Amino acid sequence: MSTDKTGQGGAQAHEGAGEFQEPGSSGVPVQGLVQLITPSGERVSHPEFDLWVQDITDEHLCSLFEDMTVIRRIDVEATALQRQGELALWPPLLGQEAAQIGSGRSLRSDDFVFSSYRENGVAYCRGVDLTDLLRVWRGNASGGWDPYAINMATPQIIIGAQTLHATGYAMGIQNDGADSVAVTYFGDGATSEGDVNEALVFAASFQAPVVFFCTNNHWAISEPVRLQSHIQLADRAAGFGIPSLRVDGNDVLAVMAATRVALDRARRGGGPTFIEAVTYRMGPHTTADDPTRYRDANELEDWAAKDPISRVAALLERKGLLTDELQEHVRNSADAVAREMRKGCTTMPDPQPMDVFKHVYSAPNSWLDRQQDHYARYLASFGDSAGAVSGEGAR
Repeated sequence: MSTDKTGQGGAQAHEGAGEFQEPGSSGVPVQGLVQLITPSGERVSHPEFDLWVQDITDEHLCSLFEDMTVIRRIDVEATALQRQGELALWPPLLGQEAAQIGSGRSLRSDDFVFSSYRENGVAYCRGVDLTDLLRVWRGNASGGWDPYAINMATPQIIIGAQTLHATGYAMGIQNDGADSVAVTYFGDGATSEGDVNEALVFAASFQAPVVFFCTNNHWAISEPVRLQSHIQLADRAAGFGIPSLRVDGNDVLAVMAATRVALDRARRGGGPTFIEAVTYRMGPHTTADDPTRYRDANELEDWAAKDPISRVAALLERKGLLTDELQEHVRNSADAVAREMRKGCTTMPDPQPMDVFKHVYSAPNSWLDRQQDHYARYLASFGDSAGAVSGEGAR
């Protein structure tokens, strides 16, 4: 399923909506949780949000099921690569597949994404090469891809900083008179950061075309969301004058509908929207974390019953679409992607020692040359055992 194909659905819904009033247009969050698929796989009707996914066919549903399965397989493979010493670290997205695929497949190719380090599923939707996805986690390069080639910035490690970047970019879109949108992803923990609050202030003040997609996975490393916020995160947006939506983050159709609402609003000059996707981080914060030290196994069991992939599979089964052929195709597709990623990781060339001087400045200068020459002499002092190379390759 192409990004642009599903990304047009919001506009189609708006054209056919008649007197439809966008949810939260008054600045007051929609009450309750937007849900279109129950955990048992039942498709439930919603008078406001059904319009925004009316173009999703059975074929699209199967494609979304495949996407979610593939990114889970990517996640499992990357975790295995880290455990085997091929990656230094990995931030799992287990349990958050619907939030990432539902939103990622709603975007147009000219929308620009500013994400945190966990939106590997969104990166997959944007067409990021899987080898590039792993570069930073292998310690191979500071960034894994050309942001302008796919309209997605490289992952932001500083918590919440990307929201400021997205707001500034959105203000640029506004100045250009374009109808593209900036979309920024961040977690529940980031809502307590100053950067996020500053971004919300500027986005509201300038009515910038930006969507704030907050993935509430309930844990900021070991900090539970109930401790850092005594109200629903979506309710915070009203204080900035920004409309908000609270959606079942394990329901891929509900996430898609909410994202399309927010995108359409931004394209029509309506300004920013805050989406709280309520989901759960089923795995550790990163592969360096042990969540058993701070969370209850019963909580994990409760959320496992709401698994986003099982939910879509149950819906497909109700519709008679979950055939053996489909399941085999999806498994084969996921395994092929995982094999490709593993091969790209294990055959990735190691950087040469002098590569550290590349791309530091736009043009060579004497100050950098002196450092480069000093480091080359230092490497040479170890002889062949250090694998030293001359500084010529870095110029």
